[in-house]
Amino acid sequence: MKLYVNLKFFFLTIFAILICFTAFNAYARSLNASDTTAMQKYPQLSTDISPLLIGEKVPSINIPGANGKPFDLNTHLTEKPTILFFYRGGWCPFCNKELAGIQGIQAELVKMGYQIIAISTDSPENLNKSIDKHQLSYTLLSDADLAVSKQFGIAFKAPAAYSKILAEGSAGKNVDKLLPVPSVFILDKSGIIQFEYINPDFKQRISPTLLEAVATALKNESPVK
Repeated sequence: MKLYVNLKFFFLTIFAILICFTAFNAYARSLNASDTTAMQKYPQLSTDISPLLIGEKVPSINIPGANGKPFDLNTHLTEKPTILFFYRGGWCPFCNKELAGIQGIQAELVKMGYQIIAISTDSPENLNKSIDKHQLSYTLLSDADLAVSKQFGIAFKAPAAYSKILAEGSAGKNVDKLLPVPSVFILDKSGIIQFEYINPDFKQRISPTLLEAVATALKNESPVK
């Protein structure tokens, strides 16, 4: 009888150990899968992005403008062809040069029938600083959490040195510490990409002269109504 009890206890102990071991392995695998997913969630380098391509339609976008109110981009797209560009933030000197350069050709682009919309990681408050600094007359939108940049496939993991400036520029909303690769898209009224310029080297931007030339060529191919 004593032997039977001891054997029963032995087998129950072994069974319990096996259950615990199996459960631990399953938990460990789930952690590894989560870590792998987290590591692969966003490109680690600007050269690894997979952006939307010419001929594709842009996703639904509803993000704050400089006034803090939601801006439904897709509704505005139906009104006229759009030059949409993404820049890193008002803290970036190359972005400031780009903002000012596009302002310099804004009148000609509007005369052709285009509207200009810029999206960055800046909070609405910081967007207003850029508007005042460069006397911008086109629309700036806040993609502080980079939700839109992710949808466009241009977001990537920012180097650690950018952590503080991204937190300040986005008012703490850029929790993933991402950056958009500076990009320019020209869209028709259906939201279809007609042209794009995307350069993983943030120091290289399309020149205002070239952008105006492309916009003119597209207008001549399909007159803006």
